[in-house]
Amino acid sequence: MAVYRVCVTTGSYLKAGTLDNISVTLVGTCGESPRQRLDRMGRDFAAGSVQKYKVRCSQELGELLLLRLHKERYAFFPKDSWYCSRICVTAPDGTLSHFPCYQWIEGYCTTELRTGTARTVCQDSLPLLLDHRKRELQARQECYRWKVYAPGFPRMVDVSSFREMESNEKFALTKTTPCADQGDSSGNRYLPGFPMKIDIPSLLYMEPNIRYSVTKTTSLLFNAIPASLGLKLRGLLDRKGSWKKLDDIRNILCGHKTFTSEYVTDHWHEDYFFGYQYLNGVNPVMLHCLSSLPSKLPVTNDMVAPLLGPGTCLQTELERGNIFLADYWILAEVPVHCINGRPQYVAAPLCLLWLNPQGALVPLAIQLSQTPGPDSPIFLPTDSDWDWLLAKTWVRNSEFLVHENNTHFLCTHLLCEAFAMATLRQLPLCHPIYKLLLPHTRYTLQVNTIARATLLNPEGLVDKVTSIGRQGLLYLMSTGLAHFTYTNFCLPDSLRARGVLAIPNYHYRDDGLKIWAAIESFVSEIVGHYYPSNASVQQDSELQAWVGEIFAQAFLGRESSGFPRRLCSRELVTFLTAIIFNCSAQHAAVNSGQHDFGVWMPNAPSSMRQPPPQTKGTATLKSYLDTLPEVNTTCNNTLLFWLVSQEPKDQRPLGTYPDEHFTEEAPRRSIAAFQSRLAQISRDIRARNRGLALPYAYLDPRVIENSVSI
Repeated sequence: MAVYRVCVTTGSYLKAGTLDNISVTLVGTCGESPRQRLDRMGRDFAAGSVQKYKVRCSQELGELLLLRLHKERYAFFPKDSWYCSRICVTAPDGTLSHFPCYQWIEGYCTTELRTGTARTVCQDSLPLLLDHRKRELQARQECYRWKVYAPGFPRMVDVSSFREMESNEKFALTKTTPCADQGDSSGNRYLPGFPMKIDIPSLLYMEPNIRYSVTKTTSLLFNAIPASLGLKLRGLLDRKGSWKKLDDIRNILCGHKTFTSEYVTDHWHEDYFFGYQYLNGVNPVMLHCLSSLPSKLPVTNDMVAPLLGPGTCLQTELERGNIFLADYWILAEVPVHCINGRPQYVAAPLCLLWLNPQGALVPLAIQLSQTPGPDSPIFLPTDSDWDWLLAKTWVRNSEFLVHENNTHFLCTHLLCEAFAMATLRQLPLCHPIYKLLLPHTRYTLQVNTIARATLLNPEGLVDKVTSIGRQGLLYLMSTGLAHFTYTNFCLPDSLRARGVLAIPNYHYRDDGLKIWAAIESFVSEIVGHYYPSNASVQQDSELQAWVGEIFAQAFLGRESSGFPRRLCSRELVTFLTAIIFNCSAQHAAVNSGQHDFGVWMPNAPSSMRQPPPQTKGTATLKSYLDTLPEVNTTCNNTLLFWLVSQEPKDQRPLGTYPDEHFTEEAPRRSIAAFQSRLAQISRDIRARNRGLALPYAYLDPRVIENSVSI
C-alpha cells in the first residue's frame, strides 16, 4: 500500500470557499490512484484554509504527471464557486510535487492540473501530456473568441461567447451567475448619480477567471458613487453653459485635490510648465527633435529671435539639437461631434519648442492647422496674453484627444487585451511564457469590457464629453494603429528615434529606461533557462502560434508595422520585455496622472466650442471661457479622470507574484532578483523626488500595477 499526502490550499478571496464535494485522482507514469474524496471533520474548503489528506494506492504511481480535481454536489446545497490556489502532493519516497491552480472552479466538473514544472511543447514527449496540452488549448479557444469591434481596430474578446457557454452549460469553468440589476428597456442602467449608461448584458457573463474580484468591484463603486453624487447634488452634472470665471473650476471635486493637481492649477498658464508636460505629463511620447523645419511650419528667425535672445538663432539651435516638434497631424481629418446640441471643433496644431540654456523646454511657436496661410497664423509668446494662452489651450485640447484615444486606450488597453487573448488561446498553463505573462494580463479583459460598455458605447461618456465623439474615436484609433510601429512599442528604440535621449529632467525617460532594463534582465533569465538556443525557440510551435496570432489580431497582419510574426531567442526577450513594460509601467505613466493634470480643466479640455482663431488680437477672457467646455461636460470628464486615477483595492505592484506559477528554483531566484532591482529603483526615485519642486512618482515600482486593470 502506497500513501500519498495531499495538501490543498483554498484562496483567501471573499467567497473563495465551497461546500461542494472535492475528490482527487493522481495520475503517474505507472498508473493512477482510485478517485478519493477529500473529507475531514467540519468544513474542508473554507476561504484561506489549508487542509491535509491521505490518498492510498495499491502501488506507487511513478512520477506524478496530472492531478484530477472532481467537484460534485454536496447534499441539497446549490452549486457554488471554489478558488483553488494550489495542491502539493508528497509521494511515499518523500518527493514533493506542486500542482499550481490559482483559478475559480465553477459548477460540477473535473479539472486536470499538471505539475508546476514549466515545459514547452518540445519538452513533452508522453502522449498523455501532449493530449492534455491540446485539449486545454481547444477548450480555451472555444471560450475566448476574437471579435471585430470596428474596422482597423485591434481584435478583442467576444464576451458573447461566455453567454453561450452559460446557456449551453458546456464548460463548467466558464460559467458565472448573473447578478440582479435594474435597468431600462434596452438592458442598460445607471449607477446612482452616475453619468455613464452601462450596457449590463456585456458585463454579466464574464468568465470567472478574468473578472474583477469582489474586493476590487466594491472599491471601484465606493470611488465612483460618492464623487458622482456630490457633483449631482450640487447640480454641476446637469448645468449647461459657459463657466462664469476661471476660479469656479476649482470647485470641482474640491475634496479630491492632490499636491500635483494644486501645482497644475497654479502653473498651468506658464510656458515652462507647458513644455514640462511634454516630458513628464500624461503624454510624454509626442516630442521629436528637428534638424530642419518642415515646410508646413514656416517659422522664421525674426519671429522667434526675441525669445532666443542674442548670440544664437533658429538655425543654430536646430543644428545644436535644441528644437523639438509636437505634430498633431492625426487630427486633421477627424470627424467632429455635437455636445449639448452644439457643434464642437478640433484643431491639428504644430507646436515648436526650444530647449533653452537653463535646461527648460519652452514653446516657441504654435500653428493651429497643418496648412500654413493667411487663415492659419503662427502664434508666438510675444503675442497678446489671451491670444497666446488660447493657442496653448488648443494644443492642450489636441494633447487630450491624442493621449486619451491613442497613447492611453489604444497603445496600452487595447493592445494589452490582444496580448492577453493570444496568451490565453495559444499557451497552456504549463508553458513558461504563459506563467511569465499571466500576472501582467490580470483584469485587463474585464476593465476593457467595462470601458466599451460605459465609455465607447453610443451615448457613452466619449459622446458626452469629447469634441470628436465615438465616431472620431474610431477614426483616431484605427488611424493610430495603422501608423503604430515596433519602434514606437519599444521604449529605448522610441526614445532614440525621437531624438530625446539628451533632454535634461526627462523623468519619464530616465525612470522608464531603468524599469525596462530590470524587466529585460528578468525576462532574459527566464528565456535563457527554458530556451537554451535559437532552435528551441523556433521549434516551439505553441510560442510561434502565439506571436503569429498577436501579429494577425493585434496588428492586423500589417508588415509595415515591423512587429514580428515569428521569433528567435533574442527577439523573444525584447518582445516579452516590451509587452510587460507596456502592460505595467507604460500604462501607469499615461494613466495615473490623469486626475492630477486634468482636474484643472483648462489644462486638458476635452472639447472646444469655438473654431480655432484665424486672426490674432481677438481673444479675450469672455471668448476664452466661451471656447472651453461647458460646465456639465467639464464635470463629467473630471469625474472620469478621478475614477481612472484611483487604483481600486486588490492591487499587485510590478514584480509582485503571490500566485506561485513558477515552482522551480531558477525562476524563483530570477523573480527575487527582479524584485530587489525594482526596490532599488523605487528608492532612487524617492530620493530624487525629494529635491524636485514637482515630484514625478508615476513610475515608482511601488505604485505601478502589474497589469492594465483600471
